[in-house]
Amino acid sequence: MDNRTLATIITALVLLGVLALMLRSWRRRSNRDAGVPAGYPQPAEPGRELASAAALYVATTPRDQPLERLAIPGLGFRARGGVSVTPQGVLLELAGSPSLFIPADAVELITDATWAIDRAVEPGGLLLLGWRLAATDQTAAPTSVDSYFRFSDPADRTAISAAIKSFAVGAPGTTNGSTASSSTEFGTEESEV
Repeated sequence: MDNRTLATIITALVLLGVLALMLRSWRRRSNRDAGVPAGYPQPAEPGRELASAAALYVATTPRDQPLERLAIPGLGFRARGGVSVTPQGVLLELAGSPSLFIPADAVELITDATWAIDRAVEPGGLLLLGWRLAATDQTAAPTSVDSYFRFSDPADRTAISAAIKSFAVGAPGTTNGSTASSSTEFGTEESEV
């Protein structure tokens, strides 16, 4: 066996090993998040639409951990779809998944972001929607997560962001941070650094 063949075999074995580790990691993550509810029941009467736009859903991560993807059913993978905002909340219609509803009272944060998981864009090119997952039982406290969206038209991102801010009861004014990125956390003002 010549050196070239041996190098090819070793490279193939290393790649298979890495692939096996990635698969094992994804299975563990999927098992960990399998019981997490994706969204809330949709209201019988959604109300008038405040804004709607096509978007690329990027990922959902635990709050302030933009590199830790959650494998929540319906939110585990990147997908194209639509985001609609009504006074009752936010409706996500992602390709390959059932519609997912986030009620207005579960929304905690709306801000611009620049990166999440494997997606990095121009400053403020992503919309970060921070929300609380529904509790899985009587004792479990809802967990705060961040969902990231990419809009092809920045005007759509602005319209969706403004519509979500409009139904937030007691939302403070938007504060501009040092990176020219805006953030509104409901009940708290903070700048994104």
